[in-house]
Amino acid sequence: MTSTPAPVVITGIGMATPLGHSFATVADALLAGLSGVGRYDAGTFGRPQEYPAATVSDIPAPPPTLTSLDDASFRNLSRLEQLAISPAAWACADAGLHEATIDLSPDRIGVVAGIGAEQLKHWEQDYLAGSRDVFAPAARPTLVQRLAATLRLTGPTTTVAAACASSGYALGMARSWLQAGWVDACVVGGCDILSPTALAAFHNLRALSRRDDAPESASRPFDRDRDGFVMGEGGVFFVLERAADAKRRKQRCYGEVAGVGMTSDASHMVSPCSDPAQASRAITQAILDAGLTPDSIDYVNAHAAGTPVGDAAEAAAIGRALHDAAERVPVSSTKSMSGHLISAAAAFEAVACLAAIDRGAVPPTINLDTPDESCPLNHVAHHARPARVDVAASNSFGFGGANLCLVLRRAA
Repeated sequence: MTSTPAPVVITGIGMATPLGHSFATVADALLAGLSGVGRYDAGTFGRPQEYPAATVSDIPAPPPTLTSLDDASFRNLSRLEQLAISPAAWACADAGLHEATIDLSPDRIGVVAGIGAEQLKHWEQDYLAGSRDVFAPAARPTLVQRLAATLRLTGPTTTVAAACASSGYALGMARSWLQAGWVDACVVGGCDILSPTALAAFHNLRALSRRDDAPESASRPFDRDRDGFVMGEGGVFFVLERAADAKRRKQRCYGEVAGVGMTSDASHMVSPCSDPAQASRAITQAILDAGLTPDSIDYVNAHAAGTPVGDAAEAAAIGRALHDAAERVPVSSTKSMSGHLISAAAAFEAVACLAAIDRGAVPPTINLDTPDESCPLNHVAHHARPARVDVAASNSFGFGGANLCLVLRRAA
């Protein structure tokens, strides 16, 4: 007889985001409806030069007890490395992995990172700094390997690249490793940076908002006047453990990664599939994986980035997956505040779900002045809505048809 998989919980969170660098600060900002979007000068390659975008300022150095990096050494790292190492190290500290008395072996702690186009970002930044790695690439370990070495962890490591769903796929993989018994803890998350080339490319695809005159109101998920998404940057990492191990170590549990659903439709490289069947099936799979029904869902954090086609497609997928419960379940898109963190988006939006569970309130979709009739959902517009949230679902739909839903549940 097949045994029930062990529950997997989140015992550590670390982040560097446009809305703050700690769980408490980010939860406060989300529930206050604050925007982290401003005006960003993309410099070389930018078309145009300035964009509405959500940037990270003052990336905190990692705690010295967890790495051999001093502040100067940390500041000499690339921005992408900083947005991986700092959040991951702080997540480890939050989970008590820095304690001298801990009985977890470094060989039994894995690292899974959701990062897309890692080498392209390195080559671009290197070229802009005056070097020429792009023409003669140097052999060097991948970022996830450098991250593990910096944290002195020697368990399995891997990188997941699934576009906007990358860090969500990473969470699903880390959960599987723990339930299979391959590791006793896993450092998992994702990071991304604002890239002049990426901004230019998305601009040329007409995927970005053109609201240059009012950047804080440019990200408008589900709004009738939405005209594209706003790019952001950041890093968000978690420590995952089996619930029994977390209880033994007397660690705080932010929530349980209760369900994961993944599908692929491969309909188009950048446009969502016109048929919501596969996106909807990812949501349904996640709910079933958690042993729940649509009526159990208390909140949906939508992927909705503010694109005319994408938001409508997701609304159809949510309605199809939740059936009658779609009229009751509150839905919001926190990308209206954070911008789209690309590879880190799913991890950041998992934090938004944990904030809703912890604070007893659903974060809003700001800038939602006129809900689009093609997105008939129970929107939470402008202001947070008080509600007991025990179970939240978070959607991430990546370019190329990578569909993901995570179900996060209040820890028992």
